[in-house]
Amino acid sequence: MLISPAFAQAAAPAASATDSLMSMLPLVLMFVVLYFIMIRPQMKRQKEHKAMISALAKGDEVVTAGGLLGKVTKLGESFIHIEVANGVEMQVQRSAVVQVLPKGTFK
Repeated sequence: MLISPAFAQAAAPAASATDSLMSMLPLVLMFVVLYFIMIRPQMKRQKEHKAMISALAKGDEVVTAGGLLGKVTKLGESFIHIEVANGVEMQVQRSAVVQVLPKGTFK
């Protein structure tokens, strides 16, 4: 005939278990590298930002996410008031504060 019969080959059970482990190894390694390169540093930055926001005090000089520089005049639960010029006060969310400047930077 034109088609020859195909015979099934018996696979060794011990070899298939190690093959499946070796096929999963690159995926596990990629996740570990992703964790140490991307996820862990981002979690550390979030933790530092949260600590900085909770430590805000009246009189601190801050920079907002929009680039505004000002001095904290009032503190609320989720909003703060910053004075950006003499007599000009703005209300922004606490999470909008990006950086706390050293005293005397903003005049």
